[in-house]
Amino acid sequence: MKKIAVILSGSGVFDGAEIHESVLALHAVEKNGASWHCFAPDIDQMHVINHKTGEEMAESRNVLVEAARIARGNIEDVATLNADDFDALLVPGGFGAAKNLTDFAVNGAECSINTHVASACRAFAQARKPAGYLCIAPAIIPMIYGDNVQGTIGNDQATAAAFNQLGGSHIDCPVDDYIFDENHLVLSTPAYMLAGNISEAAAGIEKLVNKLISLS
Repeated sequence: MKKIAVILSGSGVFDGAEIHESVLALHAVEKNGASWHCFAPDIDQMHVINHKTGEEMAESRNVLVEAARIARGNIEDVATLNADDFDALLVPGGFGAAKNLTDFAVNGAECSINTHVASACRAFAQARKPAGYLCIAPAIIPMIYGDNVQGTIGNDQATAAAFNQLGGSHIDCPVDDYIFDENHLVLSTPAYMLAGNISEAAAGIEKLVNKLISLS
């Protein structure tokens, strides 16, 4: 059975991993006869958002502890992720990818990436193992691959421009499709950067995961 490493960034679209995307991705992995294995950084979230009001809350939450909600407790610190143990990598979106895995939400093209997340993602790239990034998570792609790597982050012009400034080559992509950079074995799909509902998000995610696992 193929083993897919999944990096989560918390729990909740505005300050963590997008829950719908994460569950759709895990479901798609299982439907392909593979197993998923979740990881997240053991760090504090950038901030905590009240998902009912959209306002910031005066509290602190841990990314790994929050992501464990999605994984039903079946999760490990991303610092322990060894690419040798897995066939492919999958990174769902949500603002946590741009706030906790990286600081892209704050610093755009000047952003940095969490050391352990970067190490894990680079290990898959260097081993020529396929990787898939969903929604806003493709902001990570040029930080890992550089070299005009192709990817999509929806069709928001400012976000696409930042992707290009980071060294990537952005390609607009409909919600029900994905971009595949064959040279780097990396895939991306817009998901909730464009999706208006769960079904639209699922369309692209399932196609991406199908391709990801066929490559692994």
